[in-house]
Amino acid sequence: MGVLDPIAGFGVTFKTMFRKTFTEQYPAKPKVTAPRFHGRHQLNRWPDGLEKCVGCELCAWACPADAIYVEGAQNTEDERFSPGERYGRVYQINYQRCILCGLCVEACPTRALTMTNEFELADDSRASLIYEKSRLLGPLLPGMEAPPHERRLGDDEQAYFLGLPNTGRPDDRAGDLGGTVPQPMNQGYLNRKRKEA
Repeated sequence: MGVLDPIAGFGVTFKTMFRKTFTEQYPAKPKVTAPRFHGRHQLNRWPDGLEKCVGCELCAWACPADAIYVEGAQNTEDERFSPGERYGRVYQINYQRCILCGLCVEACPTRALTMTNEFELADDSRASLIYEKSRLLGPLLPGMEAPPHERRLGDDEQAYFLGLPNTGRPDDRAGDLGGTVPQPMNQGYLNRKRKEA
């Protein structure tokens, strides 16, 4: 250890000491997250509004924190919630246990479960941190119909799941999505409480 080693160690400190600081104004202004940020989960829908979740429970098995509870049920011809044979009748995520690791998303065979950029999950009660299926389902976009209903995207399962043949035009089976405005998220805890009041 030389005599100049402490001076070299403080070099980084002295170099950054006179730089202009950057202050995050998060509670007052929305915070922008990275594109691949692991935030709140979302259950996705097909373009006709049917749920992608088939109730296979693979996400619950993959969860290391045991934070996901799924009960599957059979679709009937009168009540169809997903295009397959089954759907997730009960779907819960306990955010008191969830570590937002994303293993559930990797385990999902239908890409029904994804993670959004929403990170404001804190709340005043424990019960409100258990998200039910109604809070997890993605919004109905224009052209979507709330289930239960028949499959609307093709005459048979192959046309439904694989999409239309390549015609050189974009797939517009869900209607025009041009005027869709996404829901605001990560507005700051104080701003969210003001809007609720």
